[in-house]
Amino acid sequence: ETEIPKKFQLHQNYPNPFNPTTTIRYDIPLLRGVSEGRGVFISIKIYDLLCREVFSVSEYKLAGSYEMMFDGSNLASGLYFYSIKAETSQRDVYTETKKMVLIK
Repeated sequence: ETEIPKKFQLHQNYPNPFNPTTTIRYDIPLLRGVSEGRGVFISIKIYDLLCREVFSVSEYKLAGSYEMMFDGSNLASGLYFYSIKAETSQRDVYTETKKMVLIK
């Protein structure tokens, strides 16, 4: 069995720097007051240095640990920011942003 995370967390991507793919991991806790089987709506967005959105994904997730592969093969080398936003049914919001470097 896997352990349910105790808090929201966005982990540092790996590898970093990357070329052209990297893995982004994040944790979603079981929230108090949220009935079992209900999760949160999350969105993960990636921005370039000029704050232009270059990637976005939104989905509904249950409590647990997740990872997604990001492919930057269509992007230029440089510094990027990735951000997660999680909204519960009670409209609580968790956000966190981290940096990553693409080197070609």
